[in-house]
Amino acid sequence: MSKTLRVAMIGYGFMGKVHSHAWRTVNHFFPDAPPIEMTVICGRSAEALEGARVQFGWNEAETDWKKVIARSDIDIIDICTAGDTHAEIAIAALKAGKHVICEKPLANNGAEAQAMAEAASEAIKNGIKSMVAFNYRRVPALGVAKKLIDDGKIGTIFHVRANYLQDWIIDPEFPLVWRLDKNSAGSGALGDLGAHIVDAAYFLTGSKINSVSAITKTFIKERPLPAAYTGLVAQGSAGRGTVTVDDAAIFTAQFDNGAIGTFEATRFAAGHKNGMSIEINGSKGSIYFEFENMNELLFHDYTEDSSTAGFKRILATESSHPYVAAWWPPGHILGYEHTFTHEMYDFVVAIDKGVQPSPSFADGLYVQKVLDAVEVSADSQSQLTPVK
Repeated sequence: MSKTLRVAMIGYGFMGKVHSHAWRTVNHFFPDAPPIEMTVICGRSAEALEGARVQFGWNEAETDWKKVIARSDIDIIDICTAGDTHAEIAIAALKAGKHVICEKPLANNGAEAQAMAEAASEAIKNGIKSMVAFNYRRVPALGVAKKLIDDGKIGTIFHVRANYLQDWIIDPEFPLVWRLDKNSAGSGALGDLGAHIVDAAYFLTGSKINSVSAITKTFIKERPLPAAYTGLVAQGSAGRGTVTVDDAAIFTAQFDNGAIGTFEATRFAAGHKNGMSIEINGSKGSIYFEFENMNELLFHDYTEDSSTAGFKRILATESSHPYVAAWWPPGHILGYEHTFTHEMYDFVVAIDKGVQPSPSFADGLYVQKVLDAVEVSADSQSQLTPVK
């Protein structure tokens, strides 16, 4: 039998809840995965942490992540904290001989991501695995899209169009949470949302972005300041703090394979709750995916007779589609949470088999380099060229 892998998760917010569900379900639906033990959950507030431990199903709770990493009975460290802590925790865990899965984006800047990637590369020599948690790679429909592209059904790729649209902070009275603080989050919609679509484009096409031209915007510059964040962010007017990240980012890109791309990430698109979408156009056809219809993929075969050709809807719930055989009969659709179960499954199987999981910390570094380039491009355009 495979060795039981004992997991410690650091962080217990939104991502901690999702990751906990994933750890709890892996063995129930993927019998070939090694046994998982949800050993300890870690966070700063002892009272809140105990509630999360009970609700999410962890055996123990601990408020000091350094003590967790030092434990000899822990095999995996799962990092679900804010971006400003990723580098310190991940590097320490890797040096301690723990396998590490880290939420995206990998870090808050390229320097931190570089240090993490180097630590991961060094850890590989000792059989230690690491992975970035880009869960959209584990959507079955995007797995189908990747196979179509890899099989040459799209042909030579010309265009990539990727959007990630949300609307949860349009209200100017929405509080200044940590995701709106550059020190904690690194960037705003760019890192939180843009990282996903940059990685999705790389996952599908296999080609990297080599140059960008960008604009970013902060629409609401001050917000009510929760007591928990007093002293952590720049102070604005009375009772309010300064938003120090972008609300929206738009950029064009050129790829190594000669394709061009457009990317948009915003939290100010009214009516879009989690509108992640990507379209890829090539010489033989196109694919289009949107996460709010996550079980569907649209595919157009340009080689068909034009009198009957059009976008075909593929319902990605067949047992032949990636991951689906573990779940329900065809047509019984999957949800957001399943992508994280798939993610944990791939990670622990890689550990069990002694192979490198994907996406690697090096892949996370690539995404961070793109995000950094977007910020540099946006900052350099203090004056836009007027249209005459």
